[in-house]
Amino acid sequence: MAQRKQLRVGNQWLYADDAERLLRDAIRIRDQEEQRHRIEGHVQSWWRRYVFSTDHKWIGLQYGFTALCFLLFGFCLMILMRLQLGWPGHAFSLMKILGENRAPGGVLLPEAYNQLGAMHGTIMVFLAIVPLAVGAFGNYVVPLQIGAPDMAFPKLNMISYWCYLPGGLVMLSSFALKDGTANSGWTSYAPLSVIATKGQTFWLFGMVLLITSSLLGSVNFIVTIIQLRAKGMTFMRLPFFVWAQLVTGFLLLLAFPPLEAAAVLQLMDRVAGTSFFLPSGLVISGQQLHNAGGGNPLLWQHLFWFLAHPEVYVLILPAMGIVAEVIANNTRKPLWGYRSMVGSVIFIGFMSFVVWAHHMFLTGMGTLISAFFQTTTMIISIPSVIILSALFLSLWGASIRFTTPMLFALAFLPMFGIGGLTGLPLGLATADLHLHDTYYVIGHFHYVVAPGTIFAMFAGIYYWFPKVTGRKLNDFWGKVHFWGSLIFINGIFFPMFIQGLAGVSRRLYDGGIQYAHAKASAEATNPFMSVSAWCLLAMQVPFIVNFFYNVIAAMLGKRTAEPNVWHATTLDWAATTSPPLAHGNFAVLPVVQRGPYEYNTPEYTEADFLPQHVVLAEAPPTPSGGLLPATAVAQKEM
Repeated sequence: MAQRKQLRVGNQWLYADDAERLLRDAIRIRDQEEQRHRIEGHVQSWWRRYVFSTDHKWIGLQYGFTALCFLLFGFCLMILMRLQLGWPGHAFSLMKILGENRAPGGVLLPEAYNQLGAMHGTIMVFLAIVPLAVGAFGNYVVPLQIGAPDMAFPKLNMISYWCYLPGGLVMLSSFALKDGTANSGWTSYAPLSVIATKGQTFWLFGMVLLITSSLLGSVNFIVTIIQLRAKGMTFMRLPFFVWAQLVTGFLLLLAFPPLEAAAVLQLMDRVAGTSFFLPSGLVISGQQLHNAGGGNPLLWQHLFWFLAHPEVYVLILPAMGIVAEVIANNTRKPLWGYRSMVGSVIFIGFMSFVVWAHHMFLTGMGTLISAFFQTTTMIISIPSVIILSALFLSLWGASIRFTTPMLFALAFLPMFGIGGLTGLPLGLATADLHLHDTYYVIGHFHYVVAPGTIFAMFAGIYYWFPKVTGRKLNDFWGKVHFWGSLIFINGIFFPMFIQGLAGVSRRLYDGGIQYAHAKASAEATNPFMSVSAWCLLAMQVPFIVNFFYNVIAAMLGKRTAEPNVWHATTLDWAATTSPPLAHGNFAVLPVVQRGPYEYNTPEYTEADFLPQHVVLAEAPPTPSGGLLPATAVAQKEM
């Protein structure tokens, strides 16, 4: 039997007759598009292409830029809070931006401090980190990594962004109200939140829009990953990042509806006189609330935490996926225990729905129920340890490239480890009696989310920036950004464990100096933490300048990075241009031949990486898996 001749087309090897057939298809489609353009004269308007775009990549960029703006705004709210905590009662000129009704003479009022705390938590979780992790990275990267031309429902994808942005703007518009924003904490516990100022109504309207956005996006991600995988892309050939996004999609789909229902019910309590969360005999300022009766404040807590604990994994799972991609690429070896990591991330998704009440040990639940939830809390820590251990073991014996994204990914490991280990005492009902609602809880959660998840987000930005723009971010300033952020972020959050063990309660306007047991600890640590916060803000300046300088250079056409600048094996790097094509992503949809992390494979000696789609001379037949055809051509955008 005669050996079929092969040709190399870009980074992909094709048989000569297949290449000829693909070329004919491409020419035919090009001619059809040009003829349609001549007949219809159809050209997308600027608004249709860049504002109301249905291209998953542009929607991902919209999510990313918007989320980064919200992230900076939420960080600035924290700076104002740290000024107050470091030097309580002092007048600061910066505080005057809040207005005389919140900071007369530059002295922050206690009720204004509560507003800053509630909006800081809400913005960082719901407006910044989740949209960045899922909306930005998920939208841009997932279709590229699975070989899909776009998301399954492009218009639904567009609508999800245009629910997210108005939801955030509605929340932020409450700063213009006379009485200010929501002030009942980011958890908005009833009945306090039901009788709060008008800002709480804006908060609830914003949450309804944000949850709707997440539900639309989750459906899109699930269908896209299951239905639009390239030929040969079996589930065990998916990059770990895609697995993380798939499980995150199910978490969003199943956990967000209870909170959306709860938000609507609380909104009815506030504006329609219902009493879903108002108990009988509620007295406000010496007067009985007439519409109160029959409601249950604990119902809100159950509905909220049924979302909010899976929400923690909505934050952390995409971060783990990003870190896994960066570590595999910069160790130049496959991930250790890939299958165990996939099994762990699926198990985390399932278990996250049966641990929510460990946030409610102080509500008076029985010892039997407490024992159940502390047991499930201990169990869910096991798969997290497996994933973290696998990432650590992947470093063993590797020739590590200490690039900027790798530094952020490496820092994620111990930072998330600290956050996870300090969470174990909070999962035990007895220990939680002392630690609940202290700064220990704040330190634990922020180690998971700030030096944990946000460091992973920075790793992803530095890693995929060349894919988006065709330029690498400056490595020197990236490392300045990393080392400064690592030092000062620990300066903020590590002392919180000391404060919490000393019994300092959170949400105190003066940081606890009015209490005898907390005074010494608060006075010794709060000024240092506040200085660290300002230094952390200063360390973001190199990143911001680095980011926008290279974005502007890319817009001017100065693209200096090679298409596969990191020498990666996954389809997003190896089978596409940088930046990718407008609609369709791939000139020719790839056919997947192997797993996602084939580095330094003995059968391939041309380079130390073997892309997923490259056909070797004696390649085994491509297995079934992936529903896209083997032959397809990208659409042409006029």
